[in-house]
Amino acid sequence: MVLIFFIVSIISCGAGSICGIGGGVIIKPVLDATGIMSVSSISFLSGCTVLCMTVVSVYRNMKSGTAKIDLKISTALAVGAAVGGLIGKAMFESLKEAAGNEDLVGFTQAVVLILITLATLIYTVCKEKIHTRHCTRIWVCVAIGLLLGVMSSFLGIGGGPINLMVLGYFFSMGTKDAALSSLYIIMFSQITSLVQTFASGNIPEMEIAYLVFMIIGGIMGGTIGSRINKKISDHGVDKLFIFLMAVIVLINIYNALKFSGVLG
Repeated sequence: MVLIFFIVSIISCGAGSICGIGGGVIIKPVLDATGIMSVSSISFLSGCTVLCMTVVSVYRNMKSGTAKIDLKISTALAVGAAVGGLIGKAMFESLKEAAGNEDLVGFTQAVVLILITLATLIYTVCKEKIHTRHCTRIWVCVAIGLLLGVMSSFLGIGGGPINLMVLGYFFSMGTKDAALSSLYIIMFSQITSLVQTFASGNIPEMEIAYLVFMIIGGIMGGTIGSRINKKISDHGVDKLFIFLMAVIVLINIYNALKFSGVLG
């Protein structure tokens, strides 16, 4: 089973690094579908893996210069996302405690992910026809980052697809620039979320081997994805992103049915 987690982390983080979706939006639903671990354990493993991948990807992409990042705007978004991550984490823990049922939490996450992923997919397909904005006010950036952080932390996905849609619409960023900025934001929100988890002592039970191999897979995936990102066009990144979003919608529909008990 450790091998399955390792392979999923490499593939997810490789694709996540290329598209700027972080990888958690793939890791979380795929591993939820296996039923191997609890929702809480998978969310924690996903967060650790995505953090390692984003650190590697941001460093390599900024060093290579294949994409540009507006540090003023991206840092404001990242600060907001970090604070939002704390709120989202608290919401997740509150829902888990109130529900007293991991399946209900998993069902809620799956349904919200379906809606968000569909919205992102539709936006990406139609974005050439959409008139975008170019926000520069710092308080607006922080507020937007806050909302991104809440959603990504609550869902345990790092935020990727939501980030890309928001960066494209509100800041008129190109595909690769948005991907790099998204990874930068995810890195900050994941650091904050994980620090809170360790500080509060809410670390779910799991075998350490899963954590070690997923982190290694995340680093490898981030390295591979950064190299591929240099060689493909914005159009190629968009095509991969659309394909991934369609697959993720299907996986989350399966998860929603599984957690609801429809599939037994």
